[in-house]
Amino acid sequence: MSQLVDPEKKKALRARLARIEGQLRGVQRLLDEDADCEQIAQQLAAARKALDKSFFNMVGCMIEQGGQSGAHVAAMLSKFA
Repeated sequence: MSQLVDPEKKKALRARLARIEGQLRGVQRLLDEDADCEQIAQQLAAARKALDKSFFNMVGCMIEQGGQSGAHVAAMLSKFA
């Protein structure tokens, strides 16, 4: 197992997740306001892409930190991506 140890990268990931959390609150608000389904779908897609980007940034940090074999990283990507 590896951990995200770089404080700056951890801070950046937490900030990104906070923005995604805000996006999801916005989606909930759209639902409460009976917004158009296409508008809701657009915001859900944006949140999903933001989560995907966060995931791949985290994987990049794992690779930079070392200690994980290429096979392990590939297996993780295959399992979670």
